[in-house]
Amino acid sequence: DAKRGGGYLTKAALVAAYKQMVAAGTLEPDGVLLESIRMKPMRTLSGVTTVTVLTKPYPCPGKCIFCPTDVRMPKSYLPDEPGAMRALEHQFDPYEQVHARIRALENLGHPTDKIELLILGGTWSSYKRDYQEWFVKRCFDAMNELERGALRDHADKMETAGVNIAQAQTTNETASHRNVGLVIETRPDEINPDELRWLRHLGVTKVQMGAQSFDDHILEINKRGHAVECTRKATALLRAAGFKIVLHWMPNLLGATPQSDRTDFTKLWADFCPDEIKIYPNQLLANAELYEYWQRGEFHPYTTEELVDLIADIKPSIPRYCRVNRVIRDIPGNNVVEGNTRTSLRQDIQSEMKKRGTHCQCVRCREVRGKTVESKTLHIDDLTYQAGTAEEHFISFVTPDDGLAGFMRLSLPVKDALLTGMSDLDNAALIREVHVYGQSLAVGDRKRQTGAAQHLGLGTRLLEEAEAIARKNGFEKLAVISAIGTRHYYLDRGFERGEYYLVKKIG
Repeated sequence: DAKRGGGYLTKAALVAAYKQMVAAGTLEPDGVLLESIRMKPMRTLSGVTTVTVLTKPYPCPGKCIFCPTDVRMPKSYLPDEPGAMRALEHQFDPYEQVHARIRALENLGHPTDKIELLILGGTWSSYKRDYQEWFVKRCFDAMNELERGALRDHADKMETAGVNIAQAQTTNETASHRNVGLVIETRPDEINPDELRWLRHLGVTKVQMGAQSFDDHILEINKRGHAVECTRKATALLRAAGFKIVLHWMPNLLGATPQSDRTDFTKLWADFCPDEIKIYPNQLLANAELYEYWQRGEFHPYTTEELVDLIADIKPSIPRYCRVNRVIRDIPGNNVVEGNTRTSLRQDIQSEMKKRGTHCQCVRCREVRGKTVESKTLHIDDLTYQAGTAEEHFISFVTPDDGLAGFMRLSLPVKDALLTGMSDLDNAALIREVHVYGQSLAVGDRKRQTGAAQHLGLGTRLLEEAEAIARKNGFEKLAVISAIGTRHYYLDRGFERGEYYLVKKIG
């Protein structure tokens, strides 16, 4: 409704009024009404609420010529990117970043009980481990709503670094803001068995890596600092340890052409087979070494039209088990020297594909999100594919119109193919992800609106299917890479606590 005297109420104001009226008892809780006034409901329609935080500026071992350098920011980030601006505002303090973001999302009407924590900023593995542990612990402290309203000074916080991370994690298992996913980003040359154990100690469940290219010559002239084989080994190790894998791919690197990029993209689906990808077209920035190559006439950025044509060509080839998270970095156009400045590239690509009569079958394009789902109309699909030495099963519940209501990633490793050094995984089939779609709902809450995919019992049915497949293939147990806040979900379904994983004997 319009305000007296003209103008309109913001959605944040409407959400605040709704909450006040519910608290006062003058209005019955109404999920449908709340959804209609919520700001940007798409943020939480995938079933979880993402909170992004950035680590402090710190040297990166990489010397990539395309990477921007700003002394105020961790490597590869610019101070006017949306997430980076929030981090800078809070001086990169993890507690303040998480606390402020949760409050902001709540004020906009978003549920915040299931949080995927996305930690960005340079190369995570290059930071000192005491800083990593302190950073993650402070994020958990914020989700656990500890020290609300009064932060200890920096010295006190560093003094308690890490010693209580296990307690913070245990508290989060039943907290009001539970961590259902913990994501870091690193380089392929940082991945080894010791690093995997450390990441599990912190509670990490998903790893983003910059593959950038699958051509050794392109990697070399762009000074990436590792070869394709390094990315292959890192991906295989992460899969063997049950992590969800996100690879970044960069068209338009120095030495590449639109045609060579089309060929390069096909290599993603041989051996690597990531669960998710981010397509990050190389963008020419004045504070990157690549700028000097451009000045000498040795590098030319693709135009927006060339990029749209390229990505519209390759997107239909993405397998049904993979999710495309991004197709462009959220870098404000004023930073781009030459080439594409449109951050709405995904919409441009969708329009182009519609003209061509092609479509993408990736996970993101098929998610049911907020749509009503009838359980009896769903059919189960088991898409099996080879990823390195592992046999992968993408088990999904599919609607009659090919919508994705929920899925599981089950990995069947070849025995002794890769040694992670973690006994939990001995002769175990690995559940790497269970995801059921719908507006992010309160833990244990039955949504008044019927047909929400999250509460049709699909998760339990997927676990039963995984157990049957694992037993049929001769595995003695199931291991799941559970996030801290989802431990009780699996414990209630027959799993037991191991050292780094939750495990269920089935043999």
